[in-house]
Amino acid sequence: MKKIFSIFLILFLTNLCLSARSIDLPKHYKFPKNYFKGKHYDSVEDFLLIATEKIRDSRFEKTVILMLEHDKKGALGIVVNKPLGKISLGPLISKVNDKSINKKELYDYKIPIYWGGPVDNNKILVLHSKDYKNQSTKEYNNLSTSSDLITLIEIAEKKGPKKSLIVLGLAAWDVEQLDGEIELERWTLSESSMDLIFEIEDNKKWMKAIQNSFVRL
Repeated sequence: MKKIFSIFLILFLTNLCLSARSIDLPKHYKFPKNYFKGKHYDSVEDFLLIATEKIRDSRFEKTVILMLEHDKKGALGIVVNKPLGKISLGPLISKVNDKSINKKELYDYKIPIYWGGPVDNNKILVLHSKDYKNQSTKEYNNLSTSSDLITLIEIAEKKGPKKSLIVLGLAAWDVEQLDGEIELERWTLSESSMDLIFEIEDNKKWMKAIQNSFVRL
């Protein structure tokens, strides 16, 4: 895990200051060629996707994913219960030429980082409440995402969103791939919960989500 986190940290530092991209299904990602394609009935967008004991990918064992997009073309979500560790804000702001930033005060501020999924794992995203918005923000029904250094600085300065998770990477599925995995009972669903995403201890999120899960009709 430490080795993985180190790799993520390098990618994080390298890519944080790049211009923000909107969250779209990654066209460059090589999805599995042979997978069970389920029939798309209803979108699971805004729901929590919860791994069951039938999940085959060990990376997703006891995983809880907030679904951001899901239609006939594929699906996209962010894992919310897999912490990687913490990094100091200092190395990120040391080369920023902005006199309004109190570098000395913020240098040792620790940022918790989560694994958001195996796709685009060089991409930093802040999943947050809708009380905050800037130029990089993309709004969804209940929550928003932002992807720039200013968001991290304002979180440290207590000027950012009231609730937030900082993640590296995304979870994505190709055409009808997620639908097939749900049909195979590798995932179950639960209503999205702000408390579960932001407040409950990470090692308790999966069990809480399972207890609130239901079968899609």
